[in-house]
Amino acid sequence: MAGRPVYLQLVEQLERCIVTGVWPAGTRVPPVRELAAEAGVNPNTMQRALQELEGRGLLQSQRTAGRIVTAGEEQTRGLRQERAEELAREFLRQMRELGCSPEQVRRILQQAQEQQEQEETRADRMPEGDAAGKS
Repeated sequence: MAGRPVYLQLVEQLERCIVTGVWPAGTRVPPVRELAAEAGVNPNTMQRALQELEGRGLLQSQRTAGRIVTAGEEQTRGLRQERAEELAREFLRQMRELGCSPEQVRRILQQAQEQQEQEETRADRMPEGDAAGKS
């Protein structure tokens, strides 16, 4: 993400909170200063990112209650699809730079998916106390 304005990076991170359900519709967004401190940025930079999300209709500013998430299910689903497509394009661009053929990319993705499924299966079988301590 080097070279990209910090506020745009923050917009993506905050949007991810909405898209993944960390901040569902109706959720009160933490105050600007709190978010800025967590992100290690100037409050003005965080304010700019939040205003961008307001402009996109994802947040609404309320005088006494701060900001709340206004993105509904349909809008969230659309954002999720857009983000997935962006990630896929970036992945394919990087694979081309590495010189991978389409068949190699398919094989790599298949292997990664199988490995992910095996790891998830093992994690599901672990007693809860053990899952957190092992990586």
